[in-house]
Amino acid sequence: MPKHLGLLALSLALLGCGAPAEAPGPHAGPDGDLRYGELTFKSCSLSVPGGAAVEAWCATLGVPENHDDPAGRKIELALAVVTSDGQAQPDPILMIAGGPGQSALESYPLMHNAFADARRNRNVLLVDARGTGQSHPLQCKDMQGRNAVVEPGDETAAAAREFAARCRDELAKTSDLRFYTTTDHIRDLDLVRQKLGIDKLNLMGVSYGTRVAQQYAKRFPEHTRTVTLDSVVPNTLVLGQEHARNLDDALKRQFARCREDAACAQNLGDPAQKLEELRKKLSAGDLPPVRYRDPMSGEWLSERPRYSHLGVLLRLYSYQPEVAAMLPLIVHDASEGHYESLLAQARSIYGSVSDSIMPGMQFSVMCTEDTELTENPNDADTVMGVAFVNFVRAQCTVWPRGKRPDDFREPLTGNVPVLAMTGELDPVTPPRYGDEVVKSLPNGRHLVLPGQGHSVLATGCMPKLFAQFIESADAKALDDSCLARLSATPPFAGHYGWEP
Repeated sequence: MPKHLGLLALSLALLGCGAPAEAPGPHAGPDGDLRYGELTFKSCSLSVPGGAAVEAWCATLGVPENHDDPAGRKIELALAVVTSDGQAQPDPILMIAGGPGQSALESYPLMHNAFADARRNRNVLLVDARGTGQSHPLQCKDMQGRNAVVEPGDETAAAAREFAARCRDELAKTSDLRFYTTTDHIRDLDLVRQKLGIDKLNLMGVSYGTRVAQQYAKRFPEHTRTVTLDSVVPNTLVLGQEHARNLDDALKRQFARCREDAACAQNLGDPAQKLEELRKKLSAGDLPPVRYRDPMSGEWLSERPRYSHLGVLLRLYSYQPEVAAMLPLIVHDASEGHYESLLAQARSIYGSVSDSIMPGMQFSVMCTEDTELTENPNDADTVMGVAFVNFVRAQCTVWPRGKRPDDFREPLTGNVPVLAMTGELDPVTPPRYGDEVVKSLPNGRHLVLPGQGHSVLATGCMPKLFAQFIESADAKALDDSCLARLSATPPFAGHYGWEP
């Protein structure tokens, strides 16, 4: 018997309780399985490449694709429970993944340690959002057979629209793409809650998952005990509208740190100036092909360096301080004509992101919920420019749209306890977003983590503060002085790293 199930059975025995099928909460079944409400979970493990496996319990639940037509087509949701290390309280933590388009079951192992303190007396519930992971995934392949995500390269708007139309036609054979939105997801989550016999949930959302958490708490306040928001997306935000501005603000702070560091400034120069020169050179599109090794397969490849290669690194490396510290060095080397590392790193990071995102679900969310997305001419001179906005808008012209609730853009209000957290250097959900969300929440609090980037729950003492919040449901009582010990990773001053 797996150890967590043994602990459950032992706890019940010590309490003088049996484990009948109708018992509340997860409990041992007669066949070595786990019974939770109306569902039966089987032993499984959750893992990601390069990471440790997490022991869990997995099940599936059939739900209507269209909740307003329960007799219509059904889809299967993938669920998992990571059981508490002790006697669990009846209100589990529901972790909601980001994206949109990421799998909760695949994302959780990377965050497992951040839940260690909270799991002492609470289970963690995971549900792959419809269209992601193992929940009827909406996967679209590009011409190279890779999973394609909403990331503009050198493609034209016409090419983006053509890809979306091809993806739509393939997925429409088995899916009504109008019903893979945030609103459909929260209806799934509440159905799961009912099937498991849970009265209240402790919602924990990351990035786009914070939108889901806020929408659930707004729709089902009576079933929401607490809300934790890591890297906050306000309900008022149009996804993608401020990506260019936010990234430029983050890069300016990163590049300023290099100018202020003697070794970085001496060895690498001014990254902002070099980036502007490099942007013009790469955008011209007349550089000869460069041979480099694929970092995953070791295969030799030949490719022309393009601005999109640099753009994807600047955007995605800026999410985490450890790799953001490399950006001045990456810009410097490329400005010196050394493009091999740039090409290899761009291929590696694009591949890892595309493998983790289900683009069909992402399209369904953004094309239904973020219809206000418009080109801002002030973004033309930013690192991202207007390419992302035009890329998404082109795809949405051919993608089926669902129905967005009339109150979707309204902020979360009420007395629900909310703990929000943001990294000071977050390039996509900056601290002002967290400030905006908590101002309408009298029991809300926003913590800004010094020197940190995107997705910060696992950073420093934040896991302990998170566990204390889940226990007390009082964000304002937390002593956050331990966060002052955090600081940004020093910028690289050369290939050896930063100066000691």
